Amino acid sequence: MSLRPPVLARLLLVMALLFPTGCRADQSPLPPPPPPASDASAPGPATLMHWPVARPAPLTAANPVLWVALAARLGPAPGEVPTAQPLRLRSSSGLLTLMDANGLRFQAPELVLHWRREVLAQPTTLRRRVLGPFASFESAEQAAGLWRAVGVEAAIARPRDWEVWAPAGAPDPAPLPDGVRLTGLQRVVAERVGLELRRAQGVVALASPIRIGAPGGLLWKQGAYAGPFQLLADAHGGWSLVEQVPLERYLEGVVPHEIGAGVPAAALEAQAVLARTWAVRNQHRFVVDGYHLCADTQCQVYSDPRHAGAAVRQAIAATRLAVLMGADGPIHAVYHASNGGVSAAYPEAWNGAPVPYLTPFPDGPAPFQARFPVPLAATALPTLLRDGQAAWGADHPVFRWQRQLTAAQIAAALGPERGVGQPTALKVLARGPSGRVLALEVQGSEGRTVLRLDAIRRTLRSLPSTLFTLQPAGAGVWRLVGGGFGHGAGLSQAGAIDLAGRGWSTRRILAHYYPGTTLQPLGAGGDSP
Repeated sequence: MSLRPPVLARLLLVMALLFPTGCRADQSPLPPPPPPASDASAPGPATLMHWPVARPAPLTAANPVLWVALAARLGPAPGEVPTAQPLRLRSSSGLLTLMDANGLRFQAPELVLHWRREVLAQPTTLRRRVLGPFASFESAEQAAGLWRAVGVEAAIARPRDWEVWAPAGAPDPAPLPDGVRLTGLQRVVAERVGLELRRAQGVVALASPIRIGAPGGLLWKQGAYAGPFQLLADAHGGWSLVEQVPLERYLEGVVPHEIGAGVPAAALEAQAVLARTWAVRNQHRFVVDGYHLCADTQCQVYSDPRHAGAAVRQAIAATRLAVLMGADGPIHAVYHASNGGVSAAYPEAWNGAPVPYLTPFPDGPAPFQARFPVPLAATALPTLLRDGQAAWGADHPVFRWQRQLTAAQIAAALGPERGVGQPTALKVLARGPSGRVLALEVQGSEGRTVLRLDAIRRTLRSLPSTLFTLQPAGAGVWRLVGGGFGHGAGLSQAGAIDLAGRGWSTRRILAHYYPGTTLQPLGAGGDSP
């Protein structure tokens, strides 16, 4: 949404005072945003499903640039504007250049942007149906398909947890996923939060998108980033600081934080391919807010690319613009820290159909595979967890783990909305072919609930994985013995490091964890599924 423009005379006066040379940035304004998602059943154009936001330019082989949010949901509520801390942007060296959507242009080594209340020309009603929460984007995307299959426009958003939004008149999705709620939101909004520069010559309101150039780098938190950048008004009514980062530079900020910089070259190269493939495949993850990806664990951890050493840069260069391809384009390049000795199928981690290259298998040498075939027998799981040290990657620090859960911890994790009361019993209802828990029942003094798939670890956050056995350990206490760290599907980083140390090549490691896929240049088989 564009903020209310100042009158022409004031605009000309501000530009004359601040820029006697009359120079302007040479970037052209972004195209206007697409028509906002609206509630077709509500009268008038002032009823929206969410604030309209322009889509980011797609990442393609011809334009391999990602829009990554270094920070999201910036800004206070309108009533908190007077006491809110300003947004400070500092250059690592030299000047920052700012240009807003109206062409106002400023330069300084530090820009202090203050929040402002922007009164709308007319009140706007935000109305939508909300399905959630979901533990992951993957599960939210599966649920969004229930609405899309019947022709309903659905958007995936993450105000806190993942949610699916649909117009207020949308029918109930069927079947309603376990553990999620269908609610509604209706709010009349008369103002939004904007940004302004306070100069000696007067206050200047800034309109989204706000472009920021930083030839010497932008300091943000503990890092420095090259940009260019945009400050974007998002679908929630807040703002996002987005870096437009070339794909290969993005990998320099991802690979060392995901697998470490001191691992063998083949493991580094495999991680570079996967991080690149994952980014290309998931570039629609935050499209509702006008960018591709976040910089935290809900995407891939991305921080200062300058931290990449020579080995990381060499791994990225050796695999330049290479992605793993399946029948439908770039694959679901999911990966994790340790699979505990047995790889998981896609439906063991998330709601969704089986994926041909994400299958369960014992992850070790031939004798280990013969001893622990999948589907893993229930009686074999305790043995695997007790003496499965022959698996690849068994030296990972969380290859085996133990946890103790108390009724009080479980009650706090579930919260009052589950309606369970004081937990009295835990029971595994179903396991997948790799032995992972698919459904965990919690019985309580006031009711019961079932945690499924990724919701198990999202709720019981102390659990490193869902590969565990469960036993009572006293009144209101349960002991869990488990293996691995993460969802278990795709590449095990610990396994890849082990295999690379044994002389396996990058291609062989990737074929091991993603059978039937091929390594191709970006764009050779399409840029996205």
